[in-house]
Amino acid sequence: MIVESELLAGFPAEVHVPASMVASTVAASNRVLIVLDDDPTGTQSVSGLPVLTRWDVADFDWVFAHRIDGAAAKAVYVLTNTRSLDPAEAQARNQEIVVNALASARAAGISVGFVSRSDSTLRGHFPLEPDTIAATMGTEGAGSVDGVVIVPAFPDAGRITIGGIHYTRGDQGALIPVAETEFAKDASFGFTHSSLADYVEEKSGGRIPATRVITIDLHLIRRDTPETGATAIADALDAATDSTPIVVDAVTENDLRVLALGLEESERRGKSFIYRVGPPFVRARIGQEIHEPLVAAEIFHAGRTVPAGSARGGLIVVGSHVGVTTRQLKALTDAHSSARIVEIDVEQLLSDDGGAHVSAVVADIVAALAAGDVIVHTSRLLIKTDDAAASLKIARTVSAAVVDVVNRTLKTTPPRFVIAKGGITSSDVAAHGLEIRHAIVRGPMLPGIVSLWEPVDGPAAGIPYIVFAGNVGDDQSLADVTRKLSDTF
Repeated sequence: MIVESELLAGFPAEVHVPASMVASTVAASNRVLIVLDDDPTGTQSVSGLPVLTRWDVADFDWVFAHRIDGAAAKAVYVLTNTRSLDPAEAQARNQEIVVNALASARAAGISVGFVSRSDSTLRGHFPLEPDTIAATMGTEGAGSVDGVVIVPAFPDAGRITIGGIHYTRGDQGALIPVAETEFAKDASFGFTHSSLADYVEEKSGGRIPATRVITIDLHLIRRDTPETGATAIADALDAATDSTPIVVDAVTENDLRVLALGLEESERRGKSFIYRVGPPFVRARIGQEIHEPLVAAEIFHAGRTVPAGSARGGLIVVGSHVGVTTRQLKALTDAHSSARIVEIDVEQLLSDDGGAHVSAVVADIVAALAAGDVIVHTSRLLIKTDDAAASLKIARTVSAAVVDVVNRTLKTTPPRFVIAKGGITSSDVAAHGLEIRHAIVRGPMLPGIVSLWEPVDGPAAGIPYIVFAGNVGDDQSLADVTRKLSDTF
């Protein structure tokens, strides 16, 4: 068994870095980070930032002009949903977003940087997405990219990187190399290496050898002071050129903040980076404080817009099939006895009677929302094939049905709140089920995880929308979030 405390004994202690130190350091750059988020769960570590589910030039114009609590945003999240797309579609979408963001930024006189936000357990289109961003920047005259900084760590959710190896936290201080988890067996994005340098070589098909990867380990990050750590990082990054992959250790928020200082120093020296990262990186990179979990009084405040005809109950939509979600669903249904449970049967959905099944599900939900909460989940039997494209097609068929169910419910009886569990599920529910175009991330529902969006336009304006990743939290987390929002739990 790999014990975290024993592994860390070989490295220096973390160095404290106030968020304000990072914020003041990066303020001079006056740069806005454009975060291409491959599913909505990338927002769970941040607060007070805008989200776009569409990416026309006009949408970027809106976000660059918009003020949140009187201030311009240091980052904007663009919900790409590319984890549910095939490689060609993902490439085209990344390219379109970069082109439009650059066009709007030029017109507004704003400097931008690009973040490719992806999964903390290494699933997603890599290296395709950062490669596409870099290539598009080049063709659009936005300069060359020296390095792709890879930081999948998400300490709040138990994902950390030590000595270049990426781990998930298990029980009793144990660390599990990520390639030994269920996430590495993903039907579309599976992998076999926990060493991030070897992962880069594997996912690039050998095009990028592990020996070319720069590793920023805890010995570099954890120096005597934040300043000496930042300088050591910047010195190591001087060697980066032509999109060199750079993998980074991180165990705590302080590690990420020292990294932010080092990246800022390196960029002042003239280096240009794209970031391929997990959820907390952006928070640390812009020097944002860690937001405390939201409470009911902040969510259901007196000044919020309440859609006409709103129901008493909330809608909890569960689409993820990873083990932790299945356990969370069971814990919620066991504890929330008054909630109505409605299942979308995937086998029926894929049959010729799929449309009738969806209509029956909607009717059940609408009737039940008048009395209380409704839990909608897809059948727990995961239908897999050996063909990655076929697996994605099944997932998208199921997601389209979930979207239809949510949208028809919204148009009939707007719920008190909506929780979407699972990355692809929460993306499609946001953009299509609830027709959200622009939203503000208000903060986390639990410490460092699970974000609440406030839709600012469309039919869901005023309905709290909770984005809950499939692979985060303990067995009680879904019940805890529902209890905070519910009027009947």
